[in-house]
Amino acid sequence: MLQHDTTERARPEVNLTLLLLVFIGLYFTSWENYLLFHALAEGFSIVVGFSIFVIAWNSKKYIRNPYILFIGIAYAFISLLDLLHTLSYKGMPIFTDYDYYANQLWIGARYLESITLLLAFAFLRNGTSPKVNTVFAAYLLVTGLLIASIFYWKIFPECFVAGKGLTTFKIVSEYIICTILITAIYLLVKNREKFEPKVFKMLLWSMICTIISELAFTFYINNYGFFNLVGHYFKIFSFLFIYEAIIKTGIEKPFELIFRDLDRVNKELSQEIDIRIKAQRQKEKLIESLRQALEEIKTLKGILPICMHCKKIRDDKGYWNQLERYIHEHSDAKFSHGICPECLAQHYPKIYREMNK
Repeated sequence: MLQHDTTERARPEVNLTLLLLVFIGLYFTSWENYLLFHALAEGFSIVVGFSIFVIAWNSKKYIRNPYILFIGIAYAFISLLDLLHTLSYKGMPIFTDYDYYANQLWIGARYLESITLLLAFAFLRNGTSPKVNTVFAAYLLVTGLLIASIFYWKIFPECFVAGKGLTTFKIVSEYIICTILITAIYLLVKNREKFEPKVFKMLLWSMICTIISELAFTFYINNYGFFNLVGHYFKIFSFLFIYEAIIKTGIEKPFELIFRDLDRVNKELSQEIDIRIKAQRQKEKLIESLRQALEEIKTLKGILPICMHCKKIRDDKGYWNQLERYIHEHSDAKFSHGICPECLAQHYPKIYREMNK
């Protein structure tokens, strides 16, 4: 047990060391061949993005957090644009008719990513789960139109001009994207109770790193420059936090991510059941009290066999009882004896005559 605990404590340090070595090695690749650095950096985010989609799509029946489900579907198309961005980067021998498709695809992908992170809060606020087929079709349409506007119609605004650097459209777009992400951070903080704590922190840091990445890309004047390098590093950090938030948590601790909201609903249902059980018990106590009260209430009903001469009543056991006794035993009535005028005249004629004088 002690050895296991020591291993658990040492694991974060080992992971951090390995990650640091990878980043250092990645940096040295930029010295040797910047295209290799770019391909590796973008390749990491592409793999993470498609992995997010695969997990979200295959877990759509269980994910009750609409935010996670929505962005999970969207990241497939964001990663597709990033893949085209990587393949069309200046120096790659694939799209050779124009050197700066990559810059346009970058802006398109970042607009799609930032708007997705913001738009997902609409489903979170309403508490409604997105229709996955509809969301997939919508993103397929938007992404297709975006790609066509760049490669086929060639109407997407220029983002980089050789010898001049970034265009005004590119710079303004980066600031707009940052503004959208800041709004998404505000909504994330406002709705933090709807996320598992670790997922919330990782999403927050991912958005912050994305903003820093976008700001870095407003300064470079060369596709192989320093700020371009910094921007890609922070994009790696951004997707690394996304990995920690969704991929790693979804694989290593699936019940914390996929079934978190389901567990919350179950707890609410358990509380509701407890309340209803208590109410049922109170009703049962009330019914029992009423039943006891009804048992204490004595009533006379049905046909009573009574003697036509002495007026005795026969009970259900066959015994004849005085009228007063029977009524007393079968009701809460009490008797106060008196004499009617007819009996008074018959049995006490003198008193009757005196009373009538």
